[in-house]
Amino acid sequence: MAKISWPPAALLAPLPAVLITSGTLQKANVATVAWTGIVNSNPAMTYISLRPSRHSHKIISQTGEFAINLTTAPLCRRVDACGVYTGAKMDKIKKYSFTPEKASKISAPLLAESPLSLECRVVEQKKLGSHDMFLAEIVAVDVDESLIDENGKLNLQKANLLVYAHGDYLQTGRKLGTFGYAVKKKKSKR
Repeated sequence: MAKISWPPAALLAPLPAVLITSGTLQKANVATVAWTGIVNSNPAMTYISLRPSRHSHKIISQTGEFAINLTTAPLCRRVDACGVYTGAKMDKIKKYSFTPEKASKISAPLLAESPLSLECRVVEQKKLGSHDMFLAEIVAVDVDESLIDENGKLNLQKANLLVYAHGDYLQTGRKLGTFGYAVKKKKSKR
């Protein structure tokens, strides 16, 4: 396969299109973020990267807490709008009819519309250039009961998660395998 070399760019994709909530239940803010991911398993840690000019950046810098709310295909228009407008000029929670819920470990609210939320406490804020990275410990995970099967296993594929890839929103889809399936020994037929 022939490849063309481009200058450095942020083209790792797809990424989860998430809604970050910050502030308090009484004065909540929501913003769309695609620069996020998992950085460690034990302790469970994540990050988000925000431009210093973003309203959420100021709030999270002051409180040291935020929630990452996974989003679904039906939320796509609202997710996009929350990335276009600033919470400094409008209450996006109210404008886009989100339902804030009390978190178990942090002051920032969760979104009832999210199938899974990660409650996060910042452990480090690092200036990187265009964005600052908020490295955070995941202190609680809140999951929609409908995504847990009879064996207690999480089935996120049922959630129709929303992802972002180079300017486009996409829906996750078909299961192709499970961890380790490529090297799992086949059962002999007797």
